[in-house]
Amino acid sequence: MWLVDQKSKIIGDQRLAEQNCVNSITVTAVLILKMIIPHGSKLNAEQIYEIRSILAEFGCELDEIVGATRSIYAIKGDERHQLMINRLEGLAYVARVDTIQSPYKLMDRQSELARQSFEIGGRVLKQELLLIAGHCTIDPDNPQLFLETAQAVQEAGAHVLRGGIWKPRTSPHSYQGDVRALQTILDARAETGLPINIEVMDHEQLALAMEAGVDMIQVGARNALNYSLLKSIGEKTASRQTFVLLKRGLHMGPIKEFISAAEYIVAAGNSHVLLCPRGTAPAMDGYRNHPDECITPLLQQQTWAPVIVDPSHSVGRAVYVPHAALAAVAYGADGLVIECHIQPNRGIGDDPKQAVTPACLARIYQDALPLFEASRQYRAYLD
Repeated sequence: MWLVDQKSKIIGDQRLAEQNCVNSITVTAVLILKMIIPHGSKLNAEQIYEIRSILAEFGCELDEIVGATRSIYAIKGDERHQLMINRLEGLAYVARVDTIQSPYKLMDRQSELARQSFEIGGRVLKQELLLIAGHCTIDPDNPQLFLETAQAVQEAGAHVLRGGIWKPRTSPHSYQGDVRALQTILDARAETGLPINIEVMDHEQLALAMEAGVDMIQVGARNALNYSLLKSIGEKTASRQTFVLLKRGLHMGPIKEFISAAEYIVAAGNSHVLLCPRGTAPAMDGYRNHPDECITPLLQQQTWAPVIVDPSHSVGRAVYVPHAALAAVAYGADGLVIECHIQPNRGIGDDPKQAVTPACLARIYQDALPLFEASRQYRAYLD
């Protein structure tokens, strides 16, 4: 069976992968100030070789940042040599060499990456509202519940299917997830045609997800500042059209810390990053966390990344989710990720208390659409 074969293969390589990640983590600490912008959508192998040869003479290296429609190339090292820049700009296939002064370099709205477009589940992000929905936790002993939920959320309007395979828990005695659930969500994708989103917490889980061809990797709040994992995700997904949904950490402080975490993923090679506010600590009385959908305009003013808000974890109770979801869209969210279950009382994990029904999900989506269109009219004021 696919799952058994892949798990045994990955476990054998895990220690080496982790060591490689540790050895290379210092790369992203180098300030990336200059970007090579090609005339075409990307450079070919011969052109990359020529550029690397020029950079090597000045002690610099090249990193390819893969965008949705084009790639750009970051110079790493002491990139201030004017002769080096002159030689690069003299190449026929180089349009220009840009200097980016923002502290984010890649995530900044002035970056060349701001020109890329994102499409998943048949939706063009920032132009159309994206809806991600499904179980908090997939029950491997009752896969039919998830398969039925998958069909129901698709009918409700969802464009991406979410489901928890592995679960980060405060107590080691709580349910931690089960790799068997990965097969269930793969089956659901085959039945519905919806792309799938799953959370990974370590390098082994990431490797399994990549081998399975998962469409969207989720980084949860507990790993939002796990720079080794963020860098590994960026590297492993760089050559694919894999999206990364980065959730905001529970104890994150300034907005710049959240954006800088995303910078690790992009600097490692993958610019398909979605920023996900999901509530922070300390909790607000009555809510699971302190809702933070209000940071959406702040993120959109500083970065090009689409903002996908998670109201389920912000408020933690199904009865509050519709209000939080609509508020997020009013603040300008590009999408929502909502926990949904066909029979929440039969769910495991957080589903019994915070998953909405498919009927409620459909109503949220329909009510959110005109809000989304209205909020788009105000985005010009952020420029």
